[in-house]
Amino acid sequence: MQDSLFRRIEDKQDDLVALTCDLIRFPTVNPPGEAYGPCAEFLGERLRKRGFEVSYHRAEGVVGDSDKYPRTNVVARIEGGRPGPCIHFNGHIDVVAAGLGWTVDPFDPQVRDGKVYGRGACDMKGGIAASVIAVEALLEEAEGFAGALEISGTVDEESGGYGGVGYLAQKGFFSRPRVDHVIIPEPLNVDRVCIGHRGVWWAEVETAGRIAHGSMPFLGDCAVRHMGAFLQRLESELFPALAAKRTTMPVVPEGAKQSTLNINAIHGGLSEDFEGLPAPMVPDSCRMVLDRRYLIEEDPAQVKNEIVSILESLKHDREGFDYALREVLAFQPTMTDADAPVVRAVSAAIQEVLGKPAEQVVSPGTYDQKHIVRVGHLEDCIAYGPGILDLAHQPDEYVGIDDMIASAKVMASATLALLDGARAG
Repeated sequence: MQDSLFRRIEDKQDDLVALTCDLIRFPTVNPPGEAYGPCAEFLGERLRKRGFEVSYHRAEGVVGDSDKYPRTNVVARIEGGRPGPCIHFNGHIDVVAAGLGWTVDPFDPQVRDGKVYGRGACDMKGGIAASVIAVEALLEEAEGFAGALEISGTVDEESGGYGGVGYLAQKGFFSRPRVDHVIIPEPLNVDRVCIGHRGVWWAEVETAGRIAHGSMPFLGDCAVRHMGAFLQRLESELFPALAAKRTTMPVVPEGAKQSTLNINAIHGGLSEDFEGLPAPMVPDSCRMVLDRRYLIEEDPAQVKNEIVSILESLKHDREGFDYALREVLAFQPTMTDADAPVVRAVSAAIQEVLGKPAEQVVSPGTYDQKHIVRVGHLEDCIAYGPGILDLAHQPDEYVGIDDMIASAKVMASATLALLDGARAG
């Protein structure tokens, strides 16, 4: 069956490329959350025609959901002929903004030199397409299989996943007894099994000042200068301390094996959309967004306290310094046991398909595994899919066609193992 299954996947290459291109053509840019409904319905209709029971779930009330930009998710399920486990493939349909620097139209996919180019090709519409082809080939080859197969297309992963997997996890879609194993086809490279991710803490710091005429700044209090003092303390104290923290987690790339802090945005003074010449004013507010990634060895409370202690010290030592701190989001690190059934099954399939041992890695950034583990309490979850991690969110993003074929074979082979239990445990 396995040889026949692999040949069937190879024969579906044109369909795989076409499906990837079709998904890219939906400009599912987040924010604000465009074209979610049409993309979810396109995917759902394809699976319905292949015998899946399909349902749509709008995450009403979550941040970002509106009648203009509904957070629409699709879940498709097909039952086998006998009782058995359920393997679920989850992919996010949202993509980040295209940005500048493209040499092709980001939403008019191009196929050349064995690659599919377009926004989301790598992250992660190529992965969704590969999982669909893997499951469809398996259904054609293994009628009457034991268990159930599910595929979902979810939203908002790029902004935390609350309206997608987070919402569905709260509704029980990622918990036993409904689901036993989850594979998320994120682009972590075709020979890697991603078993988890670092923790994340996002926060906005606002420093306060007093407005005055720009020609007489001594009559005001510049909030930007106060933020500058905070920034200087980050540079002199926190950045060196973070660089010294190392993890035993197999994080890739190498630079992510330490704790990191990114200054996501900073703004003070006039609004960014002003026209004409700037007014001569002392800014009374300055805001900075911090993106802190931390390690499984670190205490989440201490991560926040590192920032608070610097702010409190400045409040004590610097005249006029005052601040507000708002937590934007926080997720703890996750790491699936290397001996878990889904890890072993996918690792064995990589060895079989690619002829080399699988590398088990941890992602530098979070993905929807966090909701499946923390909310759904389902530990048997990994990320595996085609695509090169470094290409995600870049201009001229692409996914290799050979990698999509190989990953579809790996996903199909691992699914067979999990369904029959022979190689998974």
